[in-house]
Amino acid sequence: MGETIQVISPLDERILKSYSITSRDEIAQKIEAARLAAIIWAGYAVPKRVALLSRLRAIVLADLDDIVSTIMTVTGKVKTEVLLGEIYPVLELLTFYEKNAARSLAPCRLSTSPLAFPNASAQFERRPHGVVAIISPWNFPFQLTLSPLFTALFSGNAAIFKTSELSIPVGELIMQLLSRIDLPTGLVQHIIGGSDVGEHLIDSRPDLVFVTGGVRAGRAIMARAAQHPIPVILELGGKDAMLVFDDANLTRACNAALYGAFSNSGQVCVSVERLYVQDSCYPQFVQMLQDAVATLTLGHGEEGDLGALTSLDQYAVVKAHYQDAIAKGAKASAPLQLHGRYLKPVVLWDVTHDMKIMREETFGALLPVMAFTTEEQVIQLASDSEYGLNASVWSADINKAEHVARQLQVGNWAVNDVIKNIGHAGLPFGGVKNSGFGRYHGAEGLRNFTYTVSGLTSRSKLNDEPNWFPYSDKRYLQMRGFIDFVFGNGSLWQRTVRNWQALQAFRGYAQSNARQHWENLLIFLLRRRDY
Repeated sequence: MGETIQVISPLDERILKSYSITSRDEIAQKIEAARLAAIIWAGYAVPKRVALLSRLRAIVLADLDDIVSTIMTVTGKVKTEVLLGEIYPVLELLTFYEKNAARSLAPCRLSTSPLAFPNASAQFERRPHGVVAIISPWNFPFQLTLSPLFTALFSGNAAIFKTSELSIPVGELIMQLLSRIDLPTGLVQHIIGGSDVGEHLIDSRPDLVFVTGGVRAGRAIMARAAQHPIPVILELGGKDAMLVFDDANLTRACNAALYGAFSNSGQVCVSVERLYVQDSCYPQFVQMLQDAVATLTLGHGEEGDLGALTSLDQYAVVKAHYQDAIAKGAKASAPLQLHGRYLKPVVLWDVTHDMKIMREETFGALLPVMAFTTEEQVIQLASDSEYGLNASVWSADINKAEHVARQLQVGNWAVNDVIKNIGHAGLPFGGVKNSGFGRYHGAEGLRNFTYTVSGLTSRSKLNDEPNWFPYSDKRYLQMRGFIDFVFGNGSLWQRTVRNWQALQAFRGYAQSNARQHWENLLIFLLRRRDY
């Protein structure tokens, strides 16, 4: 028997199940099976893919409570967090792709210049990469596996995914759900193991790698993929900023800050990890946060806001950031308290940018708060980070808030809301800087899981073309005149007069295409701004 992994529930530390680690040979076999399935699946028209995949909605809804229970047991989340953070976004994305996949992936016809390409048509189409390898994290194992998985499948790919070793039962659950849809054998497969198994998966040469994880893991995977080379989409960590101006609805902003910082016990890639508040309302807002954080509850009883930490390893980072901030002068709403796996949320204020809490990703239930004075200052502070995933701006002046948001170095932003923008299935999601690159969600996400193939069709009956051999100094002057006629300064008459002699060389070329060519040429010239 090969090596195994035991999965432990963060709720009560009991062993849920032991799983056999997928061997290198098994991964190679799965890749081969996926390639065969990918050929079949890519041959299905998009409406057929949509019809098959859309069946998953009814399956999820029918088993909703059991799915919630499984995810809660594996991750330690409270059940409402599972419902809203894991399942709702998946159903929303599934619905968006049902409605928009065919249009987003349709071939695109392009206009052609009647001078350079007379009697020609141009187009490009999108083709699936083939086999997509998906490596997903432990914090949202259902959503952050199924979202890229849906994107891969709707765009015509096969997929092999590896969940975190902490979340294997969720991967097993996903396979059970998909087994109830009539998909080609081998189209979706699950592999089990740690980082070394992820390396074996990449070394087996899938056609695209999609990773959600930390910066260190992302860099290692990208370096591994570069050896083959394989394109990579990286959705990495964040240090997301929330900017609160003094004219904002402070009660709403306070409630949003608590949710943004402490949902899933802060184990969210788009958690609010830096809160900047205008100095004129800073004392009031800090007091509001202190009062509000004291009302949050822990546990899985009839009421409970924060669940258990999925990974106790993360607590070491949280503790280091807390202690560093306190040592450098920050104030705290409470001492850091871990009850079993339940971490009491803490607000820190009077923080500065030389503290770890404002520089490094915490991924835990700490909310650091810092004052700012001017719009220009807070833009500079918010952008002073190695990360650039998400941000939110809070003000009653929508124009000002949007103006500020557009200047932030992030891949996503929201005004007067927090985290929810990531749940909009039509908005492409991804980061900049150390938060990764590439997008999923929306039409752009579907297209990122494909590559384009471009084509040009000529219907000319000429035996040659002006750009073909033989070349000579005379031909050079003719082509130079042609370029000046098309792109040069002056009116059409002025360009024609100064290049008349050179244009005579193209007379037979143009006449062979007769009336339709000249009609197209006239339309082309009339549309030029300098005509």
